Amino acid sequence: MPAIKPISELRNYNTVLREVTADTPVFLTKNGHGRFAIVDIRAYERLHTELELMSALAEGEESVRKRGWVSMDSAIKKLGV
Repeated sequence: MPAIKPISELRNYNTVLREVTADTPVFLTKNGHGRFAIVDIRAYERLHTELELMSALAEGEESVRKRGWVSMDSAIKKLGV
């Protein structure tokens, strides 16, 4: 279950930071609305890597739509394998 706290809880930031784990971010609200998320650095790096991968896959998908597929023989020849 996500931890949701008002931003005023940051007065005791050590308490808030202890609740952050790789699987559980802490969401901070301001005036009752979501405003910030505090995430574990490993979770952030994993998310960032996943977004880069998804972006590369989307580029490849777009390339296939525009240029079509490359045959296995052609790919092997281009890569010099």
